[in-house]
Amino acid sequence: MQTRGIQPQASGGNLKYGGGSIQSKPIIYVVYWQFGTYGDPSGEQAMLHSLYSGIGGSSWLNTVTQYYGPVGTFISNSSGQLAGEWVDNTDKLPKHLGTSAIASEALVAVKHFGYDFNAAYVVATPHGHNASGFGTQFCAWHSSESSTSGSVAFTNMPYITDAGASCGANFNNLGANAGITIVSGHEEAETQTDPAPSTGWVDSSGAEIGDKCAWITTGYQGASQDITLSTGTFAVQSLWDNASNGGSGGCVISGP
Repeated sequence: MQTRGIQPQASGGNLKYGGGSIQSKPIIYVVYWQFGTYGDPSGEQAMLHSLYSGIGGSSWLNTVTQYYGPVGTFISNSSGQLAGEWVDNTDKLPKHLGTSAIASEALVAVKHFGYDFNAAYVVATPHGHNASGFGTQFCAWHSSESSTSGSVAFTNMPYITDAGASCGANFNNLGANAGITIVSGHEEAETQTDPAPSTGWVDSSGAEIGDKCAWITTGYQGASQDITLSTGTFAVQSLWDNASNGGSGGCVISGP
């Protein structure tokens, strides 16, 4: 989960494996829920498309490859992780958008795209229509839901610019739209290393690979910054690397 709070460094020690699943061959499906009805004034659909299209194979995401799952299977970092996108203008947004509604739409996305255990099903909600608590309690979060096919890893991805500075606008002077890619990258790395929270990789306090390095300001190791991918330049946060600093761990922009 991504929440807003400035931190110079992480506590809780290295990530430890909890015995659960990881995504060994991660892919990403995105449903833009009712974007056609309520609009996209900040161009978040295009930004998410470009980020998700480019992070696979990047040095930024390579940090996840040190983390393993059952029988010693490690997470891969292949290119082309964005596997599909869909603007769902059919299923109506409920009046009160909560966890159960996001989970239900994720299952709609499974029906549309097909089931894959290694997939992150990202439910992007439109401008002005986000789950309760957005911008005050969280910027985004990920979870899992059961289905007849198996466990479904999904992300609640609100319309980030609706929260302004509370969810990353102009963070570290990276621009008004910086939060869109900082937050979405955070959640994707966490989904790959801990798709069924918190059974994968978390520290002693329950923090995930993104939580430990969230909202680090300029001047500290691992501060959020721009990176260049094949699809453009994007603001991202650092990720926790157990292997850095001689094995004591730290927040890094590329690794391991």
